[in-house]
Amino acid sequence: MDSVVKTDRYGLRVGVDLYKLTRGIYDKNYKGVEFVGDWRLTKKYYLAAELGYEDKTTEDDRLTSSATGTYIKAGFDYNFYQNWLDMENLITIGLRGGFSSFNQELYSYKIYNPNPYWGELPAISTNEKYSGLTATWIEVALGLKAQVVKNVFVGFGVQLKLLTTNKEPNNFENLYIPGFNRTYDGSFGIGFNYTVSYFIPIYKKKTMASEVAKKVEPKKKK
Repeated sequence: MDSVVKTDRYGLRVGVDLYKLTRGIYDKNYKGVEFVGDWRLTKKYYLAAELGYEDKTTEDDRLTSSATGTYIKAGFDYNFYQNWLDMENLITIGLRGGFSSFNQELYSYKIYNPNPYWGELPAISTNEKYSGLTATWIEVALGLKAQVVKNVFVGFGVQLKLLTTNKEPNNFENLYIPGFNRTYDGSFGIGFNYTVSYFIPIYKKKTMASEVAKKVEPKKKK
């Protein structure tokens, strides 16, 4: 049996999240963009990061506010997909640490009335701004990337998040944190992205593939 020699390419992959980029077209309360990237460290491990900006207005039953800010997430991905020869697709699980720096603006709110005999109290308009807010979290990221043409990949990812720190204004909660998503479920959050990215090859390594080619001996003539 002859071992198959496989050439693995190493380099930088950079791209953008199409979901955040196009969401503002149909959602008047949202503007955002996220850039994604990864660097192949070994045959299976990749350094990975996301950098983004979000401006999200939240209209809640009790108040209307907006969150505007930037965020960065960094960590690693592990590719557990076994490619065929000359394929570079990925199915990954990874871990990230996230940090967001943002501002909040409170537009209006309603005072809770435990005895609404005379009906609901009208909303109180305000334009209070709160700057210097921050939040941190960790997330488990599941994703896949498939090469559609040479060096061009499309991908889909889901992130399960756990909020670790959250600096809030004095008189209301952060309903939305850029990079983390909404906080209605307490410390837990979920996110997803749909990306297109381009791979920039830097160098190559030759490895022994797990597949082997068998020689078929010719039949002897009688």
